[in-house]
Amino acid sequence: MTDGTPFKDHFSSQAEDYQRHRPGYPPELFACLASLAPAAERALDVATGSGQAAIGLAAHFDSVRAAEPSEAQLEKARAHPKVTYVLESAESIAAADGHFDLLTAAQAAHWFNLPRFYREARRVLKPGGVIALWTYEMFAAGPAVDAVIADFYRNVVGPYWPRERRHVEEGYAQLPFPFDEIRGPDFTLHADWRIDDAIGYLRSWSAVQRYTRLRGRDPLDLVAPSLASAWGEDRRQVAWPIRLRIGRR
Repeated sequence: MTDGTPFKDHFSSQAEDYQRHRPGYPPELFACLASLAPAAERALDVATGSGQAAIGLAAHFDSVRAAEPSEAQLEKARAHPKVTYVLESAESIAAADGHFDLLTAAQAAHWFNLPRFYREARRVLKPGGVIALWTYEMFAAGPAVDAVIADFYRNVVGPYWPRERRHVEEGYAQLPFPFDEIRGPDFTLHADWRIDDAIGYLRSWSAVQRYTRLRGRDPLDLVAPSLASAWGEDRRQVAWPIRLRIGRR
């Protein structure tokens, strides 16, 4: 399962919040990636978490391997007849050379040991196979809500983000990517939320968990009143732009 690369586990403690409150990805994203892959036989999703991306891939591939190094995350993963969940890291995949048509990493590549991950990606992808990495940062839900979230992000939990978070803030634009790059279309995540959904999502942030662990208090207590006032009692449409890097082996 491991090649000695330390596992940066920022999400096991909030695995249930992650499974319940992280948004699902648009079906059009998976259709696009499947259209670029050389075949529709086997896909690999690394750092799969509770399987959001793996389930989306299963609509287009005969089988999906969903690799995740956190046992807590895998315990919350959604079962699917085409998806096989395995406890292993992105840097060490127990699969034969040239095995997969597509490799994906959703909201995760910034945590990897990238040189080791990219070597492994080249090994397990078929010639002409496709790799896709994507990320999303702050959601938009209206000016008043966005202002509250931005202040919380920067001024309350800002110092508690791991340094790798900068790649997310940059939309992966500066992430090393040693593949023949393919320009993909723009995609957006959407959700229809009440205030409790937004609080649950914020609780899944690694910086919130780190703040709580180091300071012994929940930082969401500091933002909940102002966020509830800005949000109101109705549901809101929430959106995140997806930043996508696609390459071919």
